[in-house]
Amino acid sequence: MKAASLSEIKQELVTLPPKKVLELCLQLARFKKENKELLNFLLFEAHNEQGYVESIKKEIDDSFSTLPRTNMYIIKKGLRKILRSITKYSKHTAEKESEVEMLIHFCKNLKESGIRFRSNKALSNLYDQQLKKLNALIEQVHEDLRFDYKKQLEQLP
Repeated sequence: MKAASLSEIKQELVTLPPKKVLELCLQLARFKKENKELLNFLLFEAHNEQGYVESIKKEIDDSFSTLPRTNMYIIKKGLRKILRSITKYSKHTAEKESEVEMLIHFCKNLKESGIRFRSNKALSNLYDQQLKKLNALIEQVHEDLRFDYKKQLEQLP
């Protein structure tokens, strides 16, 4: 079965009564966890982007506090899990500034965690990839914010 294009779906949604659209949204939310999370963001968090980013930062802090300090294998898995959640949350917002703030917060936490990531090749590469990603994202934000973010980024490595 071939999926319809986004414009076709939009045209069909316009013709449906509001009650039917509500039923479809609820069915989507029940169908997949990611749909439910996106719907939750759009309904309850989208109006307060800064509050949403702060809650993600708190979640990142909590995740770092539960990471072990000695077992490198578990540390790598934990850091990748944190990065996957940051990627997922940044897809919800579609604001580059929010993604930059979350990634800077991740890098700061990694530096301050006491994890010797530079002595491990995989962790060092993971950190360097985030710095590259940050540099690319910073170029996409508004020029007034770009200076502030670059200043924060210079303090990281």
